Amino acid sequence: MMRWGLFLGPLAVALLIGVWALQVPAPRGLQTPAVDFSAARAMQDVQVIGVRPHPVGSADHTRVRNALFARMSSLGLTPAEQAGALSPEAVARLTRWGGDPAAAGNQAVNLVGVLPGRDRTAPAVLVMAHYDSSWDSPGAADDGAGVAAILETVRAIRARGLAERDLVVLLTDAEELNLDGARIFFSEHPLRDRIGAVVNLEARGGGGRALMFETGRGNGETVRLFTRAAVRADGGASSNALSIFVYESMPNGTDFTIPKNRGIGGVNFAFIGRPSQYHSPSSTPDNLDQGAVQHLGSQALETTDALLRAPALPAAGPNLVYGDYLGRVFITHSTGLGWTLLALTAALGAFAAWGARHATRLDAADVGRGLLSGLWLLATGIVIAQGVRVLAGPLSARAESAEVYYTLLRRLPWMEAATVLAVLAVALAALAGRAALGSRLLAGVILVAVAASLLLGGFDPVILVAGAVALILSLWSQAAPRTVWGGWLGLIGLVFVLGCAAQAAAPEAALIFLWPGLLAAFAAAACALTGARLEHPRSLAPAAIATVLGGAWIVTLAHPVFLGVGMDLPGVLALMGLLVLLFARPLAPTHTRATLAAGAAACLILAVGLSLTARFAEPPPSPAVLVQAPEGDPVLAAAKAAA
Repeated sequence: MMRWGLFLGPLAVALLIGVWALQVPAPRGLQTPAVDFSAARAMQDVQVIGVRPHPVGSADHTRVRNALFARMSSLGLTPAEQAGALSPEAVARLTRWGGDPAAAGNQAVNLVGVLPGRDRTAPAVLVMAHYDSSWDSPGAADDGAGVAAILETVRAIRARGLAERDLVVLLTDAEELNLDGARIFFSEHPLRDRIGAVVNLEARGGGGRALMFETGRGNGETVRLFTRAAVRADGGASSNALSIFVYESMPNGTDFTIPKNRGIGGVNFAFIGRPSQYHSPSSTPDNLDQGAVQHLGSQALETTDALLRAPALPAAGPNLVYGDYLGRVFITHSTGLGWTLLALTAALGAFAAWGARHATRLDAADVGRGLLSGLWLLATGIVIAQGVRVLAGPLSARAESAEVYYTLLRRLPWMEAATVLAVLAVALAALAGRAALGSRLLAGVILVAVAASLLLGGFDPVILVAGAVALILSLWSQAAPRTVWGGWLGLIGLVFVLGCAAQAAAPEAALIFLWPGLLAAFAAAACALTGARLEHPRSLAPAAIATVLGGAWIVTLAHPVFLGVGMDLPGVLALMGLLVLLFARPLAPTHTRATLAAGAAACLILAVGLSLTARFAEPPPSPAVLVQAPEGDPVLAAAKAAA
């Protein structure tokens, strides 16, 4: 029982800390000091914006624009309208949505205002959000929350006193159609060449912590300013170089895409929790997570204020590797330092191996078997996660309409829970060992998962390769480590190899391997000093501490990553499971393999059940709805392009 407590206790603490760190701050009320951001004040504007859907050309679109013009005037921004022609793509999309381009005059109408600073000749800071909604959503979150947060930010900045430079406020139109409002501003407006930095606010859901997920190119100075300023926000700040790398690899775009492609720096914020509200009739002010508004707005306020009062705006330069720890502190370093961290990981791992060899007669072959065990976990996790995921519905790239895509979004929480259980099942199976489960049984489960993935999710070479690797290692009796040290150092070795590959190919994203690998190697070296036989609980204290510290960080990464890409790439959680086991591997009880095997089976059965339940909890739209469903949704198109 003590060994089970030593194994499950740190994992439970890591999970609790990670879940705590993922919570939004409490929304601040109307009595909040004038210099601070108040979600309650911002919600007064959301209540006006999000009454009904307000797509381009609708009567409510005009109503919202007029109301925002009046609000900007009350803030001393002296607003003006900027009209420009809709692009052919926007006209076509609006027509498919059932709108009338002629009623909109075939135009997008931006609202532009300026809060003057001390130096009117200095490069200005632009804050931006779009005020149009999708065809059938009130848009309280997307992007009513962003617009309201900007208005509250302007009010707070005025209360803080005159800034060094001008603040330009741009409320764009037709973002939902083709980013047309941003294109028009940066193509035609006289202020376009004065913009030195951009802060954009977005949403893809109805709640959750706001993530700074995109910067301009050459982001080193921008990141340094952001990490100093945004941690002062309520609830701290959430961002890392990995999310920026992943987003840039996707075909998605926001208004920020336009200035970014013009070489302008800045930051892009969004919250993506409560995905069922994205482009949905349920995206109302009452359903909006006010804590998410507080987190989005307070980060935007602190970042914008820091830009406005900086002696000089951030210039383009080398990118930085950075990430937040639990939203309260940031770790930053140059991309080149990654090789030094890898060298340190190798040195600590070698020391741990030396200590283990002297105490337990560990040999290199067993470390190699541990590495193969980690590779089995990763490959099998990818296959099983995909097989479980497709039971909940088609991949978004195969959704035949926007309505089906939004049904999948409503199922996303079910998918996440099912995928977590599937990865947990694979991790427990790895700890139990192939012998406890039976190589043929494992191979059969893997074959079924591959078949389900290909039949229900479509052809995927990654699944085929991962399935082949998982099958070979399942049937090869020599692929399992024989000692705890062999299994642990093998995992560290695998993450080290992955880290070297990532550092060479994409150093900004390598932190996902470098930081956990270094922490695990340090814990292993400490265990080699305190008790290399790993028999006494005290000798395992470094591993337990690393499990809490590292596991909590992985939890804060895993949830937003799954919300972002997990619908089509659920296997990303297999990597997260590998990283958690990187710390917890030596804590696992090895004398109760049958219990671990039973736990793996139970988790897999429950995962399958949850995934299938999603189909009944969130049924697909009726055939009549599918016939009437508007096509041309930008997110659906992006998902298909990604596939």
